[in-house]
Amino acid sequence: MISTPADPNPSLPTVEASWARIDAWLAEHAPRSHPLLRPPASPSAIAAAEQRLGVSFPPDLVASLRCHDGVEEDDAAPVFALNGPFGGVADIVDHTLFLRSVAGDVDDPYSDEDDEDEDEATELDAYWRDEWLLITRGIGWDAQDGLFITCRKGSNYGRIGDYFNEDAPSFTEWHSLRATLSCFADALERRLPVGSRVPLAVDGALIWDDDTKTVTPQPYSLLALAAGAPEPRPDPEPMPRVPEPPRSGAYVTVGFRPAATPVPEQPDLVFAAGVDPDELLVRAGVVLQETVRERTHERAKESARSIWAACRPLIRAGRTGSWGYVMQSAGPQQLTRPEVLRRLSGGTRAVALTKQGPEVRVTVYEDGAPHAEGALDRLVTSAREDYIRLPDGTEVQQLGVDAWPGSTAAYTELLADLRAGFGIAFDFEAALGEPLSSGLALPVMADIPEWSRRFISHVREFDLAALVERTPPARLRAAFAAQLRRLAGETGLDTFPEVSHALGAIDRGEIVSLTEDGLLDLRIREIAAEAFAARQVLEPQWRRAPGAPELPTTQDDHTAWQLRADAADALRRFLQLPATVAAATILHRRLSADWRSELAHDLETAEPVEPTDADGTRQWS
Repeated sequence: MISTPADPNPSLPTVEASWARIDAWLAEHAPRSHPLLRPPASPSAIAAAEQRLGVSFPPDLVASLRCHDGVEEDDAAPVFALNGPFGGVADIVDHTLFLRSVAGDVDDPYSDEDDEDEDEATELDAYWRDEWLLITRGIGWDAQDGLFITCRKGSNYGRIGDYFNEDAPSFTEWHSLRATLSCFADALERRLPVGSRVPLAVDGALIWDDDTKTVTPQPYSLLALAAGAPEPRPDPEPMPRVPEPPRSGAYVTVGFRPAATPVPEQPDLVFAAGVDPDELLVRAGVVLQETVRERTHERAKESARSIWAACRPLIRAGRTGSWGYVMQSAGPQQLTRPEVLRRLSGGTRAVALTKQGPEVRVTVYEDGAPHAEGALDRLVTSAREDYIRLPDGTEVQQLGVDAWPGSTAAYTELLADLRAGFGIAFDFEAALGEPLSSGLALPVMADIPEWSRRFISHVREFDLAALVERTPPARLRAAFAAQLRRLAGETGLDTFPEVSHALGAIDRGEIVSLTEDGLLDLRIREIAAEAFAARQVLEPQWRRAPGAPELPTTQDDHTAWQLRADAADALRRFLQLPATVAAATILHRRLSADWRSELAHDLETAEPVEPTDADGTRQWS
């Protein structure tokens, strides 16, 4: 006999009552979605499905199928948040049989057990069980994901689980299908979130969109903390230890194992012909003059690990012959980035030697672009060698050894080749130990990817292409500018004076230039640096750099900074791309679930203004 667990909330409405509420809401608010609910399944069809699958359907599932036998496939179909539409009898049979066939190729150590008292963890310790039925069709309307109901004997009978073919199954908060459908009805009537989505009625159809996010208004600033923190001073040289004389006549012989050979220092280097070191620092992003001073390589690494650096890269610069050079001593890699190489090579030739794991590269840029389409570039890739196989066949990793000795050798060889290839005579060891002018970099903005410069026709189930086709360009630009201002207000981006000034200029129809190292550019870079620093601080200890300090940053702080950085990127796109292309990013990043109605309002009320240059010349972006 199958035992049915007691519902933890017996006051829940019946399955029939919840479906009646769902029907009523759809009929009133989503008339395109409501007719797509199928008629009830017949008792004979349900009985045939039970026989075909060899299980007894829980009473809640039978009651639900007797209300609606799933939904018709259509873009306007009523779905249950990210769980997809409820399946009918045929869908349940087809998808369950498919998942059983897939599970047949997966080992299940518990497949032969028949324990009515098995716990939750035991039942879930399987890819798929024959007693599970997939009852929703997931985001892709197929058997790759969705909700399942368990028909397995025991205390879990009738519970609702979450299945995804790339993750382990789990039970949801709903202890029954009755609770699931009650949640569906409550969400529709009271606009409650399910997961991270809220239901909306748009153009006569039910859709689910991201719930309105709340943002910490004043997130903790690691860069402000760093500005008030002193740079760590060098440790004094340790006094030599005087050995104590033996206190007895007893002696022992102590054996030891030689320490592993340390990984050699091989920082990223860029040489620029005829460019002064101080100029190279600025081109590399060192705009905080108060951080500029002479440091050795070791001193720079120590400073970069401190609160004072706030996870920003520390760059050193020097001269060798007629070449200036920059060396990154610590922090997130900058000198491998094309945006930085473009700046370093402005008006001259730049040669970069960079190493990242198994890859060592020589990259040549000429006046802001790759030289001769990379004709002089070199790439050496080596195999990883820090894993060894023990006599018993076990593979283990060696600690404290060079993982890519081939890359280490290639770096040394390519560095020596710079003399013959480019006339760069460089004393590497002297450069490491010599105090060089150095400072913290504010990383330059990444290029907007080419794929992200194309027009996107649909955003969050909104037909942007249709809107663009029917709306005059000037009105479109004004409405998207209003959406940008709303986004800036939601995220707190508009609290920065440079941003507020730019938004005001856009409203007046002025062309706003985003100049490299200008005030707006620096502000956007600073916000991105705040988001990056907060993310690094929240990393697990094992993933952080040795000696990294503990800082009072929360996940809410990081979220707030990241949302501001995303909004700043949307502003940048509005300034640098056609407004119709930038619109997709703006709308995608809006935090309010009501952005559609706000966009409709902006289209009606925004005053179209043709953008002008400072001299009054009309322009279009």
